[in-house]
Amino acid sequence: MRAVVYRETGPSSVLQVVEREVPEPGPGEVRVRVVRSGVNPTDWKFRAGMMSGHDEVTPGQDGAGVVDAVGPGAGTHRVGDRVWLVLAQHGRAYGTAAEYTVQPAARVIALPDNADFDLGASIGVPAVTAHRALTAHEEGPTTLGPGTLAGRVVLVAGGAGAVGNAAIQLARWSGATVVTTVSSDEKAVLATGAGAHHVVNYRTGDPADRIRAVAPDGVDIAVEVAPAQNIGLDLDVVRVHGLVSIYANNGGDELRMPLRAAFGKNLRFQFLILYTLADDLVRAATEDVTAAVAAGALRVGEDAGLPLHHFPLEDTAAAHDAVEAGAVGKVLVDLPDA
Repeated sequence: MRAVVYRETGPSSVLQVVEREVPEPGPGEVRVRVVRSGVNPTDWKFRAGMMSGHDEVTPGQDGAGVVDAVGPGAGTHRVGDRVWLVLAQHGRAYGTAAEYTVQPAARVIALPDNADFDLGASIGVPAVTAHRALTAHEEGPTTLGPGTLAGRVVLVAGGAGAVGNAAIQLARWSGATVVTTVSSDEKAVLATGAGAHHVVNYRTGDPADRIRAVAPDGVDIAVEVAPAQNIGLDLDVVRVHGLVSIYANNGGDELRMPLRAAFGKNLRFQFLILYTLADDLVRAATEDVTAAVAAGALRVGEDAGLPLHHFPLEDTAAAHDAVEAGAVGKVLVDLPDA
């Protein structure tokens, strides 16, 4: 089989396409013939220097394809099932940028019949992250779905990004009023396509005034991509006993804030990353995300606010470069669909 690998960290030029033996699934494992591999920022960051402990790595946390072989004790998976993958390269050397990947059964999730492989490869890291951001107001696994966020106002920072797009769609599906911030008119069009009820260009006028016009008592949940830049806005517009879910460090690695303002509102700050998220929380997220896909509530493509950018396996380095350069939308690596 063909696979993309790197044996040392560095720029995208360390990525190579090589021939490898098709791997065999062991107990509790499933082999998937990959049709699409999704590229996330952590893929290039791991490749650039964050990844260690493996002699050879095939990148790719997300993907979609068809079950090709099933090991003993792998649950209900059957050969021929269409599936999507989550955290495929977490704790393992070999992810989805290959024609075949072997994964623990829990990381292989049934793909609803109404979803294509583009969607399946786009929902792993972004949608599971968005799910946790929207449910962190409760302890333990919690559920999203029609009516679960009814009456709440959700603020999504950076609604034109992949996580922001998923957060908008999941929050709207769950009954919330969704406000999002963007940096341009072009991104406002994308956020509207994702389903945001109110879009605020934070570079024009006072974004806090426009958010408070929608939510005079404050927003219930802020899904935050740039806390170093946006903490003042969050403290201003999140309601008493509200939640600020922080999933990225865009715009700065250091977060400074006036503590009394946070004390005064009894705010809860939830920092989150998927790679240390408890298994029960990941499972709850994949179940709800699959239900949203089946309901047609999670979509990708230009009209859904998430343009798709396709690269062949041989151009995986260019796909990494596109994500590193801030491509707006979702970058996918295509493999042959037999």
